[in-house]
Amino acid sequence: MSERVCRWGIMGTATIARKNWQAIRNAGNAVLTAVASRSVERSRQYIDECQASVSFPETPRACGRYDELLSSQDIDAVYIPLPTGIRKEWVIRAAEAGKHVLVEKPVGCNSAEVAEMIAACRRNNVQFMDGVMFMHSGRLGRMRESLNDGQSVGRLRRITSQFSFKAGDDFLHNNIRVSGELEPLGCLGDLGWYNIRFTLWVLNYQMPSRVTGRLLSEAKRPDSRVTVPTEFSAELFFPDGVSASFYCSFVAENQQWASISGTEGLLNVPDFVLPFYGSEAAFTVTKPKFRVNGCQFNMEEHTRRVAVEEYSNNAGNSQETQLFRNFSKLALSGQPDHSWGDIALKTQQVMDACLASARQDGKPVELPV
Repeated sequence: MSERVCRWGIMGTATIARKNWQAIRNAGNAVLTAVASRSVERSRQYIDECQASVSFPETPRACGRYDELLSSQDIDAVYIPLPTGIRKEWVIRAAEAGKHVLVEKPVGCNSAEVAEMIAACRRNNVQFMDGVMFMHSGRLGRMRESLNDGQSVGRLRRITSQFSFKAGDDFLHNNIRVSGELEPLGCLGDLGWYNIRFTLWVLNYQMPSRVTGRLLSEAKRPDSRVTVPTEFSAELFFPDGVSASFYCSFVAENQQWASISGTEGLLNVPDFVLPFYGSEAAFTVTKPKFRVNGCQFNMEEHTRRVAVEEYSNNAGNSQETQLFRNFSKLALSGQPDHSWGDIALKTQQVMDACLASARQDGKPVELPV
């Protein structure tokens, strides 16, 4: 481990935080100091279970209140996987306590909330970032090379993606992600955030000029007053003629693919969010050729595979470990990179516009560009 380490606190005991427990352990420039929940007993149970699976040399401290975590002098940064509906308060309070903030997605219930959080972090000179792990994968650099070389894909024309999983009846009746009060964006926030972020990344964060959205199905928990999206599709239109579409769903089987089409070829990623289990993160570039020879009509594939050595599941060079390594480096530098906040806000603004269109039966919504 490097001499200087970023000291982390986890605010909440969400399931995703278990994955990031190990990512912090493997980052090399980070250590987990404490975990906070609404009761110290719950924090201790969570710590005991995670420590039994992946141990820190010194067992993290259990806090029974979130503000206890924020007042701790031995914590530099906090990871906040709290429900979206209550997240804004704690992000702002963390920033005001001088803690760097890594927050789960969707960042907020709407763009206004996200703008408030980012402004608080900038006022207090702390790093802000959302927890989109694929942004820290070594695969993205190789993909950018293919997008920029002018030959693999050529001039961009179309981006499509799908991120879905088939939830069971228990999920659709009891899970926090079908609570209109706690997670009002449903599958659009939980999954569509990644579709939108990938599209924006491909286009170097150029914003669409207009979008259309469709609510294909909705659901709610028995204790919720309002429904949330459980199946959603959208179309995005960009000023330079590029178009994009995405589908996200809690009711279709596991898929997480993305496709980028251009005038010269096609780039496909079969697992753009969570790389398939293994030691590589890969994508393919395809340049089909259609040849006619008399009565023979041949469609030739011409596909090449590009891969980076990158183990999945919290390994030392995995995307989630790189997320915490990169964040910790920024936090320790004392020079926050505010572009991460800009990216998160753009993602939320596109999401807001897609939902607004869907609530108006697909009426196009214009965005400033």
